[in-house]
Amino acid sequence: MASPPWPSDEAGRLQELRELHALDAVLEGDLRAIAEVAAYVCRTPIGVVNLMDADYQHFKGRHGIDLPGIGRRQMSFCSHAIRGRDVLEVRDALADERFRDDPAVRGEPYVRFYAGAPVVTGRGHALGAVFAADHRPRRLLGEQRRVLRTLAAGVAHLAELHHHVRRAELVERRMQELEEVKNQFLRTVNHELRTPLTSIRSYLQLLQDGDLDETTAQRFLSVIDRNSSRLGELLDRLLLIASLNARTTLFTPAPADLAALARQVADAAAERARAGGLTVTVRAPAPVMACADAVRTRYAIEQLLDNAIKFTPPGGRIEIAVHADPVPAVEVCDTGIGIDPGELDRVRDDFYRGVGAEDRAIGGAGIGLSLAEKIARMHGGDVRIDSRPGHGTRARLTLPGPVSCP
Repeated sequence: MASPPWPSDEAGRLQELRELHALDAVLEGDLRAIAEVAAYVCRTPIGVVNLMDADYQHFKGRHGIDLPGIGRRQMSFCSHAIRGRDVLEVRDALADERFRDDPAVRGEPYVRFYAGAPVVTGRGHALGAVFAADHRPRRLLGEQRRVLRTLAAGVAHLAELHHHVRRAELVERRMQELEEVKNQFLRTVNHELRTPLTSIRSYLQLLQDGDLDETTAQRFLSVIDRNSSRLGELLDRLLLIASLNARTTLFTPAPADLAALARQVADAAAERARAGGLTVTVRAPAPVMACADAVRTRYAIEQLLDNAIKFTPPGGRIEIAVHADPVPAVEVCDTGIGIDPGELDRVRDDFYRGVGAEDRAIGGAGIGLSLAEKIARMHGGDVRIDSRPGHGTRARLTLPGPVSCP
């Protein structure tokens, strides 16, 4: 017996099956009830709801038969059923050359009669079939055919409804996350802006009051200058992330040495790292060329190192490693507090601050990793994060090779 030909819309059918997550849907109770109704209405001992992917048939609802959850698609009654749009009725499988050699006919469950209605979605694709089967030849009545069609339509509606409910839940969850991030952003930016502004205002008031010696006045002016720089840097970061999100950021890719950029970043942060009791090393034995905007790429590496310094307790180690294979990459590895697995998917979201940052009152606006990732993706690269709580974090920034440059 030859395997049945594929449906003419096979590619679209499989795509919709994936989009609906029909095979993942927790609908077995409902589909089992539909299978039971199909058997009852058709007066057969067997009723099944079968959904089919490229290679397998998934028996999502079963009645009167002990089938495994998944079976091979080849030489299947339902493979023929999904090629049409009406009930496929096989009155005697042994007398039908398409099915007489089918293992399900020659052996268990010894199917002689089959009637299957395709599960057709609103977009016109058949995801599978609702079928009734018997061990002896028979034929359907017109009313039974209508009920089978109705049951198959019900399965399609259930799959689509489950998909819409799932999407609504995802949207609701995302809206809640966005609301949480918005509130966190307002709290963070309020703190990041208010603290230096309060400091500036206080020291200015003291300077205006006079009666300060020259040394004290200069010290106060240094504090004012430092806080002004902090405010300027925060505003620059906010403007940059806004332009990256709007895709209006200008950048000029050209061959750039990642090893040299990594050393520049490490040198610039050396004093801050020493003040925090940290050891920073760079492992870049040779130039590693990439197609990159050097200024933007250096800034992205700075964000990764900044995070490592913030989240590594005194006595910790940070290593910046530059690799050429398989693609140009810069890795920043630390021995810091790490990231909880439940937060790994969110730490690169704009303005997201993890529990560790909140609990330890670590400063920052929650955009360092987001900026690094957006800059990498602007180049056609990426940032990947590997981390375990208490065992440090590895952030890997990848970029295209120099041959990609125009």
